[in-house]
Amino acid sequence: MTKPDDALSLDNQVCFALYAANRAVTARYRPLLADLDLTYPQYLVMLVLWEEGQSGALTRVSDLGRRLRLDSGTLTPLLKRLEGRGLLNRQRISQDERVVTLALTDAGWALQERARSVPQKLLCGVALQPERLQALRKELRAVLTALEGEAGSSD
Repeated sequence: MTKPDDALSLDNQVCFALYAANRAVTARYRPLLADLDLTYPQYLVMLVLWEEGQSGALTRVSDLGRRLRLDSGTLTPLLKRLEGRGLLNRQRISQDERVVTLALTDAGWALQERARSVPQKLLCGVALQPERLQALRKELRAVLTALEGEAGSSD
């Protein structure tokens, strides 16, 4: 039988388990990304640009924000720093100056090659089977979908 106080126990909170795991993963990324001179959010931006840039299409800042679930107030300074480092170019389209597109520079593409080993290095020494990690990723995506669907239905 569950005691009433169990609902407020830190160890029983899904949110805390997610929060602590997120902090642990981000901490594990930090030294790997330091070698690339990227922060974790910058790395996520670059992952999307490498993925979408392979098709040759320009990425819109608004699409990037939706994909990363970041608002423009968070995304704009990240993009300015990456542009300042010469990794990408931002450009307003002439048909609608409100729309900003992103394109990787040669330096941005070159960084992709250096980043290829990051995912494997991250998991080196982690005693989890790849199948468990894939199942966890799938479950977390289902949780995210459910939470976002619920948030969207209250509007």
